[in-house]
Formats: sequence, C-alpha cells, structure tokens
Amino acid sequence: MIKLGIVYGGVSTEHDISVMSAKSVIENLDKEKYEIHEIYINKYGKWYEVIDDEKEEIYNLIWTLKKLDVVFPVLHGLGGEDGTIQGMLEMLKVPYVGCKVLASSVGMDKVYAKIIFEKAGIPEAPYVYIKKKENGYIIVNENFEEEEFKVESITKKLNYPMFVKPSNSGSSVGVKKATNNEELKMAIENAGQYDNKILIEQGINAREVECAILDGTEVRASTVGEIMSAEEFYSFDAKYNIPESKTIIPADISKEQIEQIQKLAIRAFKAIDGSGLARVDFFIEKDTNKIYINEINTMPGFTKISMYPKLFEAVGIKYSELLDKLIANAIKD
Repeated sequence: MIKLGIVYGGVSTEHDISVMSAKSVIENLDKEKYEIHEIYINKYGKWYEVIDDEKEEIYNLIWTLKKLDVVFPVLHGLGGEDGTIQGMLEMLKVPYVGCKVLASSVGMDKVYAKIIFEKAGIPEAPYVYIKKKENGYIIVNENFEEEEFKVESITKKLNYPMFVKPSNSGSSVGVKKATNNEELKMAIENAGQYDNKILIEQGINAREVECAILDGTEVRASTVGEIMSAEEFYSFDAKYNIPESKTIIPADISKEQIEQIQKLAIRAFKAIDGSGLARVDFFIEKDTNKIYINEINTMPGFTKISMYPKLFEAVGIKYSELLDKLIANAIKD
C-alpha cells in the first residue's frame, strides 16, 4: 500500500476550507490502495497526527513525514499554498502533490502573478500595486519605484468600480468592491489587515469562468465552468455560505471561447512553471466578449462543491480517479 499523508488545516484564513477539502479527499480515496495518514495543522501552527479521530501532537515532524511515500498538502492560503510547505517537503525529499516552490509562491502572490501573465501575453485587467508601510501606504509603479500614495493617482489610472485585494490571500478573503473614493480608502484599510501588499484592479462587467489543469504526461485543461454568484461578486460568503450560488458546467459559451480559455489556462500554468494541478479563473467581459485572466490557484478547493473536481468529472474523470492521477504523478516526479 502507498503510505499517503494528507496534510490539512493550517494557519491561513482558509483553515476551515482546507479541513472541508481534506475530508472530501479522504472520503474519495481508495482505502485498499492507500494507507492514509491524517496530519492536521491547527490555526496556531501546531502539527498533529489524527488517529481514529483523536489528535496526537507530533514531536518529531521530520520522522513523521519521512516515513511517508507521498504527501497531499490539502492546504489553502498562506503557510500552505505559498511554497512554504512545498519547500520543507523538497528539503526532506518527500514527494508531494501539486506545484513546486516557485509556482506555489508566485501563484499565491496576485501582484507578481499579474507581472508574469503580462510577460506571457495573457490579457488581464489594469491594476495598481500599493504597499502598506509603518506610516501609511505607497504606490509601486511599473518600474518598481515608490510613489506617494494619493487616491487621485489611482483614479487617474483606473475607473470605478474597482476591486481591492490582499496580494496573498485566497477564497476572496479580504476582497472588497469600491465605487467611490471613500469606499476605496475603506477597502484598502480592510485589505491591509490581511497583507502588506495590495492589488487594486479595474472592475469588469463580466461573467466569471474557471478552467482546471491536470499535469501528467502532458498538461491537460478541463472544460470551462461558469460561476453564478448569489452576490454582486464571488465573495467568500457567496462561495461557501450562500446556497443560491451555483455553477454551470460546461459554461454556456461558444466552443471557440472554451478553446481560447483552455489555451490561456495552459499558458498561465506554464508561465508560472506549474506542475501537478491548478485552477485558472477568467472574466468574460459582457459587452465585448473579451477574455481576461483573473488569477491562478495552485491548490484549488477540493470540497464536494468545488469547481476543480467537478470540471474534470464533466470530461469523464471521476473524483477518485482524479486523486489517483494526482498522487501517481507526484510519486513519478
């Protein structure tokens, strides 16, 4: 049997989503194929091995991980999806599912992902990058020079509405929409609670679609699914707490649009040097049908309602089979 470690929980704001994802993964694993070792990280960073629903604190983490054949880090957000866990596993020479250190860290950082996507020629919404300092905020321009923070400097480059996002955050945590100067200032203060780097992005009147990536002998893109948010935009609550939010798979768009999105998703994945898996999110502007990349998620949600497994299920790869492929690819690498 393959000794498989499922690492979940973590210190990020997405702790509870990670727990839900891991529970779903474990339920869909072939118990005759895998010897499953549950490893839980609490919100304060303590590691536990979960045996028969009882948590036992791990005192020799290196030994616990080294005895495994492969690890599936079902972790979302900072401290799990940002290259930190990946770096530790690389040092220990333990195979693991998902993107390596570089792709994980770049994919987690929305600002630097946008810089790479721009270099790769992938259309994206205009944006402004600001940093939180001890005495306030500064604007970082395209030459990485620091400029004085002024709302007027932002409104010269972008029009309302704008979306303000912590650069390193997921599941739409800390994301706010701003429709005027006052809301913009409040949204920046809110985002500053989650990260010192903040992305302010031009709002687009758009449909939200997603495409999943599976990396094996070749990089494969799923079909495209559309998000029908119960709120004005796909916020944390809309994703996980409001049942009226739904997904349409495949999205009701043209074959040409699906193919274009698939090509762009693969390009984005390769641009960050991705491996294993990812989910790439796009906007389709309603007035023009132009396609813009939103972001890439290197460890997308794996709950029962998550898009990643549902997108591949729509093209004939069942959840349990998808897990087998991801784990086999990790061991092979």
